[in-house]
Amino acid sequence: MVNEGPSLERCDDTSAQSFDAVQGDPSVSAQPSVSTQPSVSAQPSVSAQPSSSAYPGTSAQPSGLVQHSSLGPEELGSIKVSKRRWAVVLVFSCYSMCNAFQWIQYGSINNIFMNFYGVSSLAIDWLSMCYMLTYIVLLLPVAWLLEKYGLRTIALTGSALNCLGAWVKLGSLKPHLFPVTMLGQVICSVAQVFILGMPSRIASVWFGANEVSTACSLAVFGNQLGIAIGFLVPPVLVPNINDKDKLAYHISIMFYIIGGVATFLFILVIIVFKEKPKHPPSRAQSLSYALASSDASYLSSIVRLFKNLSFVLLVITYGLNAGAFYALSTLLNRMVILHYPGEEVNAGRIGLTIVIAGMFGAMISGIWLDKSKTYKETTLVVYIMALVGMVVYTLTLNLGHLWVVFLTAGTLGFFMTGYLPLGFEFAVELTYPESEGMSSGLLNVSAQVFGIIFTISQGQIIDKYGTMPGNIFLCVFLTLGSALTGELLRGKGTGKAEPQCLDQMETHEEEDSNTRKAPTVISEVHF
Repeated sequence: MVNEGPSLERCDDTSAQSFDAVQGDPSVSAQPSVSTQPSVSAQPSVSAQPSSSAYPGTSAQPSGLVQHSSLGPEELGSIKVSKRRWAVVLVFSCYSMCNAFQWIQYGSINNIFMNFYGVSSLAIDWLSMCYMLTYIVLLLPVAWLLEKYGLRTIALTGSALNCLGAWVKLGSLKPHLFPVTMLGQVICSVAQVFILGMPSRIASVWFGANEVSTACSLAVFGNQLGIAIGFLVPPVLVPNINDKDKLAYHISIMFYIIGGVATFLFILVIIVFKEKPKHPPSRAQSLSYALASSDASYLSSIVRLFKNLSFVLLVITYGLNAGAFYALSTLLNRMVILHYPGEEVNAGRIGLTIVIAGMFGAMISGIWLDKSKTYKETTLVVYIMALVGMVVYTLTLNLGHLWVVFLTAGTLGFFMTGYLPLGFEFAVELTYPESEGMSSGLLNVSAQVFGIIFTISQGQIIDKYGTMPGNIFLCVFLTLGSALTGELLRGKGTGKAEPQCLDQMETHEEEDSNTRKAPTVISEVHF
């Protein structure tokens, strides 16, 4: 559990040697100095030798292309945050919330939709799992679109598809029209691919260095709120009745509400969402503007990410945790109804408790990371507590006391959902300066893969052996995830400079700039 930063004296030596290396050899590879937040000093230090950091591919490629830094005093003075940033993250959170609601709206009243459409529980489960499968298939194309066309285009596409899917479902209000509701859900699942990879990108493009983790948590917050509403509202709007005509009427109310909300949010995206602020909000963004390269290699970025052993471990552990959460959310109604028949509304409230507690966990995690920068330690503690919460939930589900289930489920949700923004931010920390959209996208692919595996497997186990063996199944994999997270903690740090070191480097760079008035030479980094 070593995450100690280098001494200040070491930082001084490194900064001085780096400046001398640049002056002695203008063609030397440039390695930007980086803080624990994804931000970079205005005039990055460079080293004569390639860095042996946790991410093996971040040094400049031997292309020989060199350009002078354009970050003069005027540009540095223009670094400031935009007031629009809060509107952008709020609108994103809202349409992410709408999309997440549509993911869980069937699963939260699984038994009612089984009765209405006359299909098996697995068919209803696929209305949730299609989100996971679609994401796996479309991640790479959508991530490429995000890199090529930017935030605004992706936001417009995602919100438009979310709106379209919501209205298609209104054509499925007859028991024989299950394929139509599946089509609408698939469209919404495609919209989800344009949503899940954006939180870390929005945070880094629109927010200052000290706000990044908090902004990322706010963006994730909307998705979790949508799941919470998806647990709470459907059992209230759609009662468990046998008259299919009346049932269709209640379902139509839910579909009309979500269609109207999705349309309103699409209009807001058109009005509010911009590609980027007028002025860069941090030095990292200033540097990214200056080093923008048109010949970036998309596939080479993926290759470098998979060569990063620490990131690969994080992908696996994140997938195990998030996959367990997806399975638990999808099957919660079935598990609660088995032990507490006729309690569809309380099953939704238990799901709501899980997600609301998780949102508090996510917010606290983001604020804590902004202040402490203890990515590894915080990740391990939260992961272990998620395992403990799952074990306690498993042992108490069948005791016959709903209030106990509410309590244990809330504790589980606080840590299991609170882990999600930790994974996003830790991925950015491990892989900088690779694309935030790519790293978070690969985390989500892992989550979807494990989510499908866990949902199908746990569902079969519950049907044949009961809820306790099904939950023990998840406990086993969370134990594996905790062990792998501990192994990740043994690595050689994140490969990035500690805050104290960064401050010292920046001081040296400013002094050198003032005394020598020499242009900074930066070698382009090719991804």
